[in-house]
Amino acid sequence: MKGRAVTIYDISKQAGVSIATVSRVLNGSENVSEATRQKVLTAMEESGYTPNAFARGLGLNTMKTIGIMAADSSDLYLAKGIYYLEQLLRNEGYDCLLCCTGYTLSNRIASMNLLLTKKVDGIILVGSNFIYENEEDNKYIYDAAAQVPVMLLNAALDAPNVYCITSDDYTSVFNATTKLIEQGICEVLYLYNSHSYSGKRKEAGFRDAMKNAGIKLKEDSLLFYKGPREDVSAVTALLESHWDKGHRFKAVIASDDTLAISALKFAYRKDLRIPEDLAVIGYNNSLLAECATPELSSIDNRLETLCQTLTSTLMGVLGGNEMPKQTVFAGELICRATTPA
Repeated sequence: MKGRAVTIYDISKQAGVSIATVSRVLNGSENVSEATRQKVLTAMEESGYTPNAFARGLGLNTMKTIGIMAADSSDLYLAKGIYYLEQLLRNEGYDCLLCCTGYTLSNRIASMNLLLTKKVDGIILVGSNFIYENEEDNKYIYDAAAQVPVMLLNAALDAPNVYCITSDDYTSVFNATTKLIEQGICEVLYLYNSHSYSGKRKEAGFRDAMKNAGIKLKEDSLLFYKGPREDVSAVTALLESHWDKGHRFKAVIASDDTLAISALKFAYRKDLRIPEDLAVIGYNNSLLAECATPELSSIDNRLETLCQTLTSTLMGVLGGNEMPKQTVFAGELICRATTPA
């Protein structure tokens, strides 16, 4: 282990115990036998391991600070998630350090390293776009989890000391699509702009719902917008172009409420009645859903519940308790004026 920092991974291997057991020893938990505690302490001494500041045992004091990373705090979904987490963590006596990373891997690595130098007790990644298909690109998460607990909000990664709280985006979109089909609306367009973990689960739900209903899915039934979804005019223009090329649809399921607002604007420009000529379903059940005219039907992915569960899981981990590695919640379609009664 010479030449690099010793981590709790190394200690767990050397002592022949789990990472959770090492964490309990560091936190001074009583749920560890004296023999096991001594094995861990001996491994620490022999390896020259210096515990992170979250360790309450061995006379160290917690920094009572949690690092939060989000790609873009102006995004309605991410901003709401950050708000919930800050409030919940404050109630637990923890302060927060926020890093808005953007979408490049290099910036995310730099932000992660910055938070670790601040000796935070844990790190929360808000949003599914922090997970990469290339395993090597996820190394920055693995490395951080060797030092502190890493919590993923609406993303999944199977790794030691990484805990995932997710919404079942696949089933949510599958059910919403199926509901439209059962109402006799089979010409459904799926409008999306992300290939993130969550984005792929939503797309898969749409594809499988169409297949399950015996509807042959045409590739023009999926429309990808490459650009910021906040550019409503550009998304609306894309829908108009798609329509003018002869691709007709009677419903739009959007992967985000902002994209769904663009579909409503498109319908207005084409003199399409909502929901008689065009039904529209958004995702996230954000403030936009109720502000829209007519009010937007949207899938509620239970963001507040996700944040509450993530916070309680993190507090359990920091307390040296065994906590579930992944918790999944079902979403719910909130029907308003943009879908048939």
